[in-house]
Amino acid sequence: MSEEILINVTPPETRVALIENGVVQEVLIERTASRGLVGNIYRGKICRVLPGMQAAFVDAGLARAAFLHAADISNGNGNGGRPDITRLVREGAHVVVQVVKDPLGTKGARLTTNISIPSRYLVYLPNGTTLGVSQRVEEEQERQRLKGILRKVSEEYGMEGGFIARTAAEGIDEEALRTDMLFLRQLWESIQEKAAQAKGIQLLHEDLPLALRALRDLAGPEVERVRIDSRSTWEKAVQFAGQFNKEIAERIEYYPGERPIFDLYNVEDEIQKALARRVELKSGGHLIIDQTEAMTTIDVNTGGFVGHHNLEETIFKTNLEAVQAICRQLRLRNLGGIIIIDFIDMKEEEHKRQVMRALERYLAKDHARTTICEVSSLGLVEMTRKRTRESLEHVLCDNCPTCGGRGYIKTAQTTCYEIFREILREARQFESESLLVLASPEVIDRLLDEESQELAELEQFIGKPIRLQPESLYTQEQYDVVLV
Repeated sequence: MSEEILINVTPPETRVALIENGVVQEVLIERTASRGLVGNIYRGKICRVLPGMQAAFVDAGLARAAFLHAADISNGNGNGGRPDITRLVREGAHVVVQVVKDPLGTKGARLTTNISIPSRYLVYLPNGTTLGVSQRVEEEQERQRLKGILRKVSEEYGMEGGFIARTAAEGIDEEALRTDMLFLRQLWESIQEKAAQAKGIQLLHEDLPLALRALRDLAGPEVERVRIDSRSTWEKAVQFAGQFNKEIAERIEYYPGERPIFDLYNVEDEIQKALARRVELKSGGHLIIDQTEAMTTIDVNTGGFVGHHNLEETIFKTNLEAVQAICRQLRLRNLGGIIIIDFIDMKEEEHKRQVMRALERYLAKDHARTTICEVSSLGLVEMTRKRTRESLEHVLCDNCPTCGGRGYIKTAQTTCYEIFREILREARQFESESLLVLASPEVIDRLLDEESQELAELEQFIGKPIRLQPESLYTQEQYDVVLV
């Protein structure tokens, strides 16, 4: 599988696209005015302890107080092995914390005291003891080799804390891993020194900007080249790769072309498609993706696909095609949390097993951690995908001011009937010579046309004239009934 990374840099934002075999798989966006906080380490202050929730709110200098659960505090054992927040922290105390989830919607950032600092090949856990290997490294012999190196270097330098070898460490020699381990320990010591000298709330360590993070986290051996359209960012990337990821350094190219870099693989078009509810399948079927605060639901439909054989075969083929499209959309849209997939009902158990195996196979390529449950009694597949940053929709879009994010508005007919009820209410409660209705042109047109008979009867019933005035700035749901 060939991969390519495109990095588009402008002063207000940086965008990264991961291309696999010519198809856009992931899009990451970071805006200068609102950079992601995940990975940042702060010296914060406990501003409130909530024993009932076993959690605390921490002032880390962010827009909203951040959330720290007892389970995310290192050495949080409490009574009977369960963490007890009142024994772990107290109001007014300072604590070194790391952001594990960006603020999402109305929620503040999620914090932990179990610090983890990533490098190209390793993750350092200063408060841990684990010496582990990423589950994506499947060969047992290689897993044991990596564990052996971690153990040997830790003992050699008397290092405290734990290390986890990342997927990128597979096949890497001992010297490169040793360099990474020493760098991470040195970085942690400098963070500790800053924390000791700090007098109040302070940012101790900021994660890399998106362009360099992409080189650290996405640029594996499968990546054939990295193209960057900003010369200054390209120079920083080459310098960074020369220090931390030498094998990718020679594959980093500066892209000076007149054609925008994201037009090379139709990335802009894919971003627009990723904001739509409906995703077309090549067979003629389609997906409907609805993202809510609680969960994301994905509905699979056959649409115009009728197949050439029997109905069961048609359904099976549509579901198989949908699996690949769903896994791509999860990555492209950066959907996280609870995800419910409603595949088309299949009668044959073997077909269900094959669809589930395909789902597991495609999700194995995902950088985010996923967990899949078996098909429920209602035929739904429940899964979770780790969410650390806002989805593509939340980064690029805002709630519609007309419908308030519902995705629909009341019909002109509904608004007319609401106006009739409001007229009756005001005519009974207040004295006036006449009433003036202000509403959108669509509603006024309906009152003068389809609802004119009802309006005349209402006018006669209340014994007062009703005047109508169209307001072009009103939405179809807005209206005012004014006493004149």
